[in-house]
Amino acid sequence: MKTQVTLAEGGGGEATADLIKRVFWSRFCNSELLKGNDASILKVANQRIAVTTDSFVVTPWQFPGGDIGRLAICGTVNDLTMMGAESLGITAGFIIEEGFAVRSLETIVQSMADTALEAGVQIVAGDTKVVNKGAADGIFINTTGIGVVDSGIQLGGELARDGDRVIITGTVGDHGAAVILAREELGLRARLCSDVAPLNHLLLPLVKRFPDKIRVLRDPTRGGLATTLNEIARQSSVLIRLEEKAIPVKSEVQGITALLGLESLYLANEGKAILICDQEISEQLLDLLHKDPLAKEAAVIGRVSSENPGLVSISSEIGGERILPMGSGEQLPRIC
Repeated sequence: MKTQVTLAEGGGGEATADLIKRVFWSRFCNSELLKGNDASILKVANQRIAVTTDSFVVTPWQFPGGDIGRLAICGTVNDLTMMGAESLGITAGFIIEEGFAVRSLETIVQSMADTALEAGVQIVAGDTKVVNKGAADGIFINTTGIGVVDSGIQLGGELARDGDRVIITGTVGDHGAAVILAREELGLRARLCSDVAPLNHLLLPLVKRFPDKIRVLRDPTRGGLATTLNEIARQSSVLIRLEEKAIPVKSEVQGITALLGLESLYLANEGKAILICDQEISEQLLDLLHKDPLAKEAAVIGRVSSENPGLVSISSEIGGERILPMGSGEQLPRIC
């Protein structure tokens, strides 16, 4: 048993899951929390209210295609969207290191305002704290999001069924690769931007159109596609079988991961979603997704099976099949 927290516990993989179960779930135990979804659903009078919270510590705070402010709004809206919730409002708390440039802070806050407008949500409350120089790394942002879920919508990582199809709304690993480039530690150059974007306008109309056919929505952030699918496989006690050749990956991402010995399936996205749906609507759903610029490269990448529950496997282009494990959490810390 570990006696100290390491960066691996922040990476979204097996180490994160172990920390959550051992330290937090054992003490904050309740049925809604233990579902392990992106947001919890609370019943208030006759309404179902979705609540989510998140913290953003990405370094550097600015990267190709976005910044920590845009990331904070998109991440919060997307977590609500993954439960089928219309976002009602967001709170934002700022922990700012002494000496952080006011101009940089203004850039971040303006980015949050612009992204909130894009997503159609308001920032309704906030808090600001300043700590001594060296007690934080520039700026950290914490958010809470509140949304409302229509009565006919039921989504959750525990709802995948045998025979369902797995869809990804676009190329994987874009955000993680963009942050690697922004860190400039290895002198890499590529024309690549983070995919950070709010997904509510893309996904909520589909959920409302197929409320009993779309079972799982999840955004593959920390730990990427592979780790997120492992979480779903465990929640639903199913096997998820992927086809490697069907998974869209940009050539720039493939090049960066090959050079660094990483795997694109474990790199974060911030503007893509996994949909697990009834097989009978998978092609129709794909056609609808392709009409939106955010999902023009959406693809069916696998299926759900009742065999070997709790695992994810991937079939290679040459015919072999291997287990795709939960990420270790050490591949790329402080990605979001």
